[in-house]
Amino acid sequence: MYQLVSLISTWAIPLILAFIPLYAYMKKVPVYESFVDGAKGGFSTAIDIIPHLVGMMVAISVFRASGALEFFTGWLTPWLRSIGVPGEIVPLGLLRPLTGTGSLAFTTDLIKTYGPDSMIGRIASTIQGSTDTTLYVLTVYFGAVGIRNGRYALKVGLFSDVVGFIAAIAVCLMIF
Repeated sequence: MYQLVSLISTWAIPLILAFIPLYAYMKKVPVYESFVDGAKGGFSTAIDIIPHLVGMMVAISVFRASGALEFFTGWLTPWLRSIGVPGEIVPLGLLRPLTGTGSLAFTTDLIKTYGPDSMIGRIASTIQGSTDTTLYVLTVYFGAVGIRNGRYALKVGLFSDVVGFIAAIAVCLMIF
């Protein structure tokens, strides 16, 4: 099973990156021109999201500096350890929906401490790939396009983060 997962992970992204432009070319889509038009639109989007990005960064800083992260981590760790989840990854489960950079820094620290081939390193890496920065996405991107009512997206996004967190742990425990 490990060899199959390793083979798929090695070839998946290069095949996708080769397939998409080839498919577009076969469908007579002007690939390069479409890419350039998309890049032009990306600049205006980047400028539009700056205020929302600053607001989200301030909110994350307040969350961490206030001690709320440590409070929730301390409350969840004993409960999750009782069902076999390593307590070291609990802060990652709380940080990941908030900040991609913060969760990546935490994952990097876990990998430095426990090693990339440790169970904690593998679970942390899998969580990074199977969850999203839900609150960041809602704040920055919804704000940039003017969506004000994102309550359903918030519920679905946080639910999918919980499912991704649980699935990452379950898959790692099954495969490794």
